[in-house]
Amino acid sequence: MQDTVAVFQAPQPRIRQVPVDRPWIWLTAGWRDLLAAPGPSVACGLVPVVAGWFAITLMVWWDLPYLVLPLGAGFFFMGPFIAVGLYEISRRRELGLVVDRDSMWLAWRRNPDQIALMGLLLLLFHLAWMRTAQLLFALFEWRTQSWDRFADLLWFSSRSLPFLGIGIACGAVLAALAFAVGAFAMPYLLHRREANLFEAIATSVTAVRMNLRPMVLWAGLIVLLVVIGMVPGLLGLAIVVPVVGHATWHAYRDIVIFPDEDAA
Repeated sequence: MQDTVAVFQAPQPRIRQVPVDRPWIWLTAGWRDLLAAPGPSVACGLVPVVAGWFAITLMVWWDLPYLVLPLGAGFFFMGPFIAVGLYEISRRRELGLVVDRDSMWLAWRRNPDQIALMGLLLLLFHLAWMRTAQLLFALFEWRTQSWDRFADLLWFSSRSLPFLGIGIACGAVLAALAFAVGAFAMPYLLHRREANLFEAIATSVTAVRMNLRPMVLWAGLIVLLVVIGMVPGLLGLAIVVPVVGHATWHAYRDIVIFPDEDAA
């Protein structure tokens, strides 16, 4: 007589396909979450603002103007990690729980090891982009320490178009890969405390693949909103980041469906 061992298997998510215009609904829901919890949301949104000011100050201090552009673009790689607290605010509002700053700042404790691993993966994407950018600067001989010289090269040099073209193409490939991997992985890890990194990445990639058109629109809207937020001295990010972060949670809940809804 053979012994039998009961193995617990976590419920697998179902990926729902949504219309191409769905991102507008996510943004509306994200704006509502911001209005419902403005204090914690804006506090989280100020994190990239302060970090950006600090990075720019260092670039000015060390006379490294050529690193400003890749550092600014690197925000798109680390965005999902920065927004963990915003996902928690939206999750708690969905469940009717109290929303406060403590729950936001300590959101990572719901699944600390896996969230940390996902953050490390996103950091590796960012470092890969920084290395690629440095190689391009060296190839095109743009590693100047003069801010005036860098501006002249960027706007008036005959090499600016091929440099920007190759740089944008390389960045787009890395960003597309990072977006597919990280679009829903961090919300998944926060939502499902028993989940691991591999499940989260597989779910995120599948969700993006099955909703390619709305996700392309969503990615374009994120880029547009973040660029607009960066224009007024990065201050716009204090509003843009919370709206996008909350909206990402609603996008995740709209697309990734579990047979059980025990998300607490």
